[in-house]
Amino acid sequence: MGARKVVAEGVPSGSDPHPTNGPRILAMLHIGTAGRNALPTAHSWCSCGRDLKAYGHKQAARLATDHAGHRAECPLLTRGKEAA
Repeated sequence: MGARKVVAEGVPSGSDPHPTNGPRILAMLHIGTAGRNALPTAHSWCSCGRDLKAYGHKQAARLATDHAGHRAECPLLTRGKEAA
């Protein structure tokens, strides 16, 4: 067994910057506006590969509804709920 390599001073090469244990984001809905009287934007993302964006009041509202439906149907998000 040799000594561990060091990538940078004080940082061992075996350290993982993204540990797999602990909580992590599986799905996200972000709705925002650039300022007052601006059109809202919505971004729906899921770890299954879903990545949708909407611009405007009606489209953002539709995407928010669709995102809620996706959370109920996505196999990555419902897998833990079935066991509970």
